[in-house]
Amino acid sequence: MNKIPIFLIALFLMTGCATIFTGTKDRIAFTSTPSGATIYKDGVEICTTPCNYKVKRSLNDTEVEFKLDGYETRLITLDKEFNLVSIINLGNLFGWGIDALSGAVMKYDRKAYDIKLTQEKSASLVQPSRIDIDTKSNKVTLTVQQ
Repeated sequence: MNKIPIFLIALFLMTGCATIFTGTKDRIAFTSTPSGATIYKDGVEICTTPCNYKVKRSLNDTEVEFKLDGYETRLITLDKEFNLVSIINLGNLFGWGIDALSGAVMKYDRKAYDIKLTQEKSASLVQPSRIDIDTKSNKVTLTVQQ
């Protein structure tokens, strides 16, 4: 029996190895201090901290935003690394192509992000000690003591 057809079938079945063996998404935990921040990916709300979310792998950078009223918005880029399972493709360009298209050639390096949010800086409001309204001349006078 000729071993070449068996080898070719095995080679074809191993196409897209990282896609098959490791999937195309990674579960990532998001927490924030304070909690309750809304997480956005590509402008779409995905969850509210603390939460877990399956993020689709991609060759491109993946950014997420943490938004919470009264706090500055934080934009972070998720860390990723080469998925070593892709090496099983060896010289099979079709397999490499499948893994690249599915994003499985890369994987997210960190599985948890704990982001400290900073309160927005607001102008200090000065409270007037006296307000005079002159309806005849349409004037308002504010008196402020320092």
